[in-house]
Amino acid sequence: MKLKLLATAAVGAAALLMGQTPEGTLGLMSQSAAQVRPDVGKHLKAASDLLKAGKAVEALAKLREAEAVPGRNADENAALEGLRIAAASRTGDADAMVKAFDALNAAGRLPANQKLPMMESIAGTYARAGNNAKALDWANKYFAAGGNSAAMKQVQTSAQMRSGDVGPVLRDTLADIAAAEKAGRAPDKEKLDLALWAANKKGDGATESAMVQKLLHYYPTKALWKQVLGTLQSKKGFSAARYQLDILRLRLATDNMDGANDYMELAQLAGAAGYPDEGKKVIDKGFAAGVLKPTDDNGRPKRLVDLLDKRIAEAKAGQAAAEQAARSAREGDDLVKLGLALAHRGQGPAGIKLIEEGIAKGNLKRAEDAKLYLGMAQFLTGDSAKAQATWRTVKGTDGSADIAGMWGVYARSAKK
Repeated sequence: MKLKLLATAAVGAAALLMGQTPEGTLGLMSQSAAQVRPDVGKHLKAASDLLKAGKAVEALAKLREAEAVPGRNADENAALEGLRIAAASRTGDADAMVKAFDALNAAGRLPANQKLPMMESIAGTYARAGNNAKALDWANKYFAAGGNSAAMKQVQTSAQMRSGDVGPVLRDTLADIAAAEKAGRAPDKEKLDLALWAANKKGDGATESAMVQKLLHYYPTKALWKQVLGTLQSKKGFSAARYQLDILRLRLATDNMDGANDYMELAQLAGAAGYPDEGKKVIDKGFAAGVLKPTDDNGRPKRLVDLLDKRIAEAKAGQAAAEQAARSAREGDDLVKLGLALAHRGQGPAGIKLIEEGIAKGNLKRAEDAKLYLGMAQFLTGDSAKAQATWRTVKGTDGSADIAGMWGVYARSAKK
């Protein structure tokens, strides 16, 4: 924060008691205006002259001489403290500024229009000195007194962050974000970044995920998607190995595949998971993008295509038997898997019906995953609104809710 020197304001406080000479130096006012004795006034005038000459340290020394004069009256003390706060602000002596501020305030000699600027200067001086506790204390006093400076908000937030108490930072930042959204404005990216940082520090996974989704919604870029998907896998509690296929699906959707290996890995994982049609589409996209060629790596892509074609044919031939077995099972997991496979095959309505049947059967090994894949089938079928509604119901803590949230954001951005 730009440090407010407040020299003019502080000299103005002293000038309540002392007048200006034609030469621009402080002179004694008439006895009726202020009771400043010559033996005190000479030190105050010298301090004022030094302050105007940019010699704040020497000015403070002169003020100590004035302070040593016994029996000072209220006018003399007010002039002394007004000059002290001006000089101390220039030397960065926040404690001396506080002493002067408190003295003027207690005596009722602090100009009303200078109270908030002086508090702002004190907080900023403490912040510059690295005294976070006192900077935060004075920032809080400033806002309690009715201040609304954006620069002071930065001082307050910075002091809170450095103190390790991120709770107030998160609370206030979330309030700012909510206010912006209520007003129909996109929250500042810096606010979203700060809330994300604070939520992470606090261990608030739900808020952290919400801020990531807001960042992707309001400021979507390919680079941000890559960053988010990269860090998501290291998030505490996220089952990275189990959701490797889902992360790759999102990377493909957001144009963040890293070369031929990613296409090959996604196609292989999809085929192994029971989604050969999806795997074949991935390979075809790799070919169309020029990232893959059938003859690469001694014909490995071509061999994978042949394997996926074989599995697609087997799946089609065994579809009826597979559905019958899935319906006979106590659990609904196989119905969910078959339904998503059909959606990838282009038979969305039939696939959705199977997934819903599986969810209704219950006894699911991972019920939240079932809702995640129901939303995926709905999205593949073209019903983005219904897919987003389904994804909002996913509440798993192992990564399913994070994946569902990412798909929800992607679906909204794809609709724009």
